[in-house]
Amino acid sequence: MEGMRFLGHIIVTGLALWVTALILPGMHLGDDSASALTQVLTIAAIALILALLNTIVKPILEFLTFPITCVTLGLFQLVINTLMLLLASWVSGLFDLTLAFDSFWWALGAGVIIGILSAIVEGVTGLGEGRGDRAHSAGA
Repeated sequence: MEGMRFLGHIIVTGLALWVTALILPGMHLGDDSASALTQVLTIAAIALILALLNTIVKPILEFLTFPITCVTLGLFQLVINTLMLLLASWVSGLFDLTLAFDSFWWALGAGVIIGILSAIVEGVTGLGEGRGDRAHSAGA
């Protein structure tokens, strides 16, 4: 079941990346001259990279920046999400995959849009429901 949920998150992330790249002129995703299949595979690979980074690196970063996040009433999460996108951009470049931002601010905007789109899709599909359920069942 967890594997299906992870795959669902990758698909949602890929869709959110694609829609965000359509909206933001400062975000570059994939090669525009590539075939549709190549574009889809590129977006899927980048979504997988981002999902892995969010699973492995993001919790460590959140733990280390917890005091700053508290002082800023959670707004520092936007910076963390931006840093995760920039890290995904760098890692994607190592595999000759194109995820690029014209500036930090475009990455910040992309992080906000991707977060909103992902939350909406996960809320509609029920993908996000498992997160809180585990915490409640563990405490009971």
